[in-house]
Amino acid sequence: MTTPNADYDTTWKEAIEEYLAPFLSFFFPQVHDLVDWTREHQSLDKELQQITATASAGEREADKLFQVWRRNGEQAYILIHIEVQSQEDAEFTERMYIYHYRSFDIHKKVISLAILGDERRNWRPHSYSYELGGCSVNFEFPTAKLLDYESQWEILARSLNPFAILVMAHLKTKATIGKGAEREEWKWNLVRNLYERGYTETDIIKLFRLLDWMMTLPEALQQSFDTKLKRYQEERKMPILSNIERRAMEAGRQEGRQEGRQEGRQEGRQEGRQEGLLQKSREAVLEVLEVRFNQVPPTLSAMVNQVEDISALKQLLQRAISISSIAEFQQFVESTGTPD
Repeated sequence: MTTPNADYDTTWKEAIEEYLAPFLSFFFPQVHDLVDWTREHQSLDKELQQITATASAGEREADKLFQVWRRNGEQAYILIHIEVQSQEDAEFTERMYIYHYRSFDIHKKVISLAILGDERRNWRPHSYSYELGGCSVNFEFPTAKLLDYESQWEILARSLNPFAILVMAHLKTKATIGKGAEREEWKWNLVRNLYERGYTETDIIKLFRLLDWMMTLPEALQQSFDTKLKRYQEERKMPILSNIERRAMEAGRQEGRQEGRQEGRQEGRQEGRQEGLLQKSREAVLEVLEVRFNQVPPTLSAMVNQVEDISALKQLLQRAISISSIAEFQQFVESTGTPD
């Protein structure tokens, strides 16, 4: 059975945004130890867009740039790149160098890191260099190759680091391309493992959403999976994922299918579908808030209904599911300037 295209980029980007400290601890402990985690770090997506401005559309969707504080009190910047394509990319190291020196031009102290999620075991780029007329440059950057973790499966299965289970999901999603039934079985095993590892309720919800985005299934198998999940929660009396939240995640899956459809349809029809998807996403955010907190202030509803960006609505949905109070949610929306 064929399988829908997996959304690796969005999953990794969202995971790093949510779990930067565990990400660095898992893949790059030397970098993790440089950072003062008692001080708040900042995601710099708008600056990253300027740095990667010459990249082709969608090419750098998975990159992330963060401002952090070092233990010695100085600022530093961490530029993270996720490479998941399977074909050879001869320009990868040069692109890493270009983005690094553009970041350095602005911030000076920059650490460039790369996650290699491709299927080529011997492709391990880690440096860029050139020499001309006695002038030479040699740029090296740390990398983590996800295929290397296949031999550490038992260690991954015992780890509570969120990226242990994300690596497992990534590897099994790659391994089950075109094998829908096998992917559904692995997805079920990993999701069930979320409940059994001892994660908090909030982490279970967040990690479930990440696995659900990445491990895409054909519609029939997804329905079977949803039925199995509902039964499992009822048996264990663990209704962590409500029907509202599952419907919201289904809206996310529909968005992925919409984006993956072939181009060439009439622009007006596409805009109509996009607006419908935006409205469904807004409704999902407000519905989750209403279920959790009984009432949503009209001013907050108006702010959510003004959001015109799907990725921003995804972020709001994630906050709506996990945040502790309606006031805290409204403060978050106001502090981000109503994402659009």
